[in-house]
Amino acid sequence: MLEKTDLLDAIASTNRGLLAAPEQKQDILEKVARLEACNPTPMALKATDLLNGNWQLLYTTSAELLGIDRFPLLVLGNIYQCVRLEQQRIYNLAEIKSIVGGLVSVTATFEAVSDKRVNVQFDRAIFGLQSTLGYQSPDQFIQAMQQTAKFNLLKGIDFGVSSNRDPGWLEITYLDQTMRIGRGNQGSVFVLRKV
Repeated sequence: MLEKTDLLDAIASTNRGLLAAPEQKQDILEKVARLEACNPTPMALKATDLLNGNWQLLYTTSAELLGIDRFPLLVLGNIYQCVRLEQQRIYNLAEIKSIVGGLVSVTATFEAVSDKRVNVQFDRAIFGLQSTLGYQSPDQFIQAMQQTAKFNLLKGIDFGVSSNRDPGWLEITYLDQTMRIGRGNQGSVFVLRKV
């Protein structure tokens, strides 16, 4: 599909959006909109076989995510969003490259409000070194989180996120076998590849 190739070519040199110049960002958003118009899966939440699994972030406009890379001595590595439909959970994992590898993880529950939109309530955050947390891969770490109510302080910082905050939302605007595009309540766009 030409629209998909055009988008992938446009985001290839942007390091997930970190290096995108303003004119590039506008061009990418236009290409995102063209691909969304060709969405082969308009009822994304019913396509469980496509949606479920681990997704690697290719591009985003989220200042919150891209801001991790702005801390001295920290370089943003791979970012994953892992969808577990049967548990109604989303696991966001950001690998941090530095002298010693770090990890930032935020988990959330979600509730479907339409065939393509979910309300998201963040409930847990974990920060630490990959080595002390025992991080090897997204699947392995998710399993460890599921088996551990709270990591002790020697492993990392593990805390609950206040449920008093208003839930956010995420709408899946494009979904196929290998790519997902989503738009969030803060106006952010996310382009992800299934891994």
